[in-house]
Amino acid sequence: MKVHNFSAGPCILPQVVFEKMAQACLDFNNSGTSILEISHRRKDAVEVIDTARALVKDLMNVPETHDVLFMQGGASLQFPTVAYNLLKEGGKAAYAQTGKWAENAIKEAKRFGEIEIVASSKDKNYNYIPKNYTIPTDVDYFHCTSNNTIFGTQIKEFPNSPVPVVCDMSSDILSRKIDVSKFGAIYAGAQKNMGPAGSAVAIVQKDLLGKTGRNIPDYLNWDTHIKKESSFNTWPVIAIYGVMLNLQWLKEQGGVEAIAKINTEKAETVYAEIDRNGLFTGTAETEDRSQMNATFVLNNEILKTEFDELLKEAGVVSLAGHRDVGGYRASMYNALPLESVQVLVEVMKRFEQKFG
Repeated sequence: MKVHNFSAGPCILPQVVFEKMAQACLDFNNSGTSILEISHRRKDAVEVIDTARALVKDLMNVPETHDVLFMQGGASLQFPTVAYNLLKEGGKAAYAQTGKWAENAIKEAKRFGEIEIVASSKDKNYNYIPKNYTIPTDVDYFHCTSNNTIFGTQIKEFPNSPVPVVCDMSSDILSRKIDVSKFGAIYAGAQKNMGPAGSAVAIVQKDLLGKTGRNIPDYLNWDTHIKKESSFNTWPVIAIYGVMLNLQWLKEQGGVEAIAKINTEKAETVYAEIDRNGLFTGTAETEDRSQMNATFVLNNEILKTEFDELLKEAGVVSLAGHRDVGGYRASMYNALPLESVQVLVEVMKRFEQKFG
């Protein structure tokens, strides 16, 4: 039976990526050695990270003003890294509070200086994206989270800002077209649309660096990784290899513009059924619904066992919602085929026929 994996992350990747990674673990580039045991400075390993970097630049149309660097520690390590690199000694930064990961970013930044929360949706358990807020002119940067995996909300239009915009795009990077030039920095954990867990990417406007007056630890200094071309220390060769393969696959699909159309169709398909089917209710405000993570609940929790059994019979897995929201969460990252969404919708329809 085919499995339809709606995991929120680590998540589904294209089958071809798994196959090539598996082969590389046994024999990388017909070298007789595994990718897990080679030096990160070996020529063909360097080609992996150089290719991955070039693909990010190509697929996202990264301007020459910005550089792409790979680091470890996921997006969570980028929370303090942002402040180290952009928040001046005695300075102030503005943050939008739209979910758990935004909360964590704020918590880390508060260790470095004054943080002003200029917008928050905490009052309604983060089920919407705040709007019509003012970004101060006297802050060093404004930070936002583009997509909230737990609560199923997504920023549709980024605000015009008088200061550099920093965005955590961990769960929707490469899923839709964005103008990188409008951001001072973008960062993302890899384990959604980029590749397997184990690395993070940062896209940084170079002329913003070196102005904080801080003594930054080498590893947390973006400039270190720019100068060392992401090879300051031993980078996770297998993880970056997975990123490279996944980005090659994305380019073969037609790039970000092509995948964005498919992502829109997937989201429209599942939300149409949530709204039509009287047994379910979406948890996020309609205008702020995420294309990556559709969150919804059963109107009658007594029927949960029956619905879960139908999901299991159809091969639908990892649909459980986060404990902060409950219910269900259909995560529809780039590699999830439309067919899987259609299977989920058919299960919801059969459930309605039995219990509606």
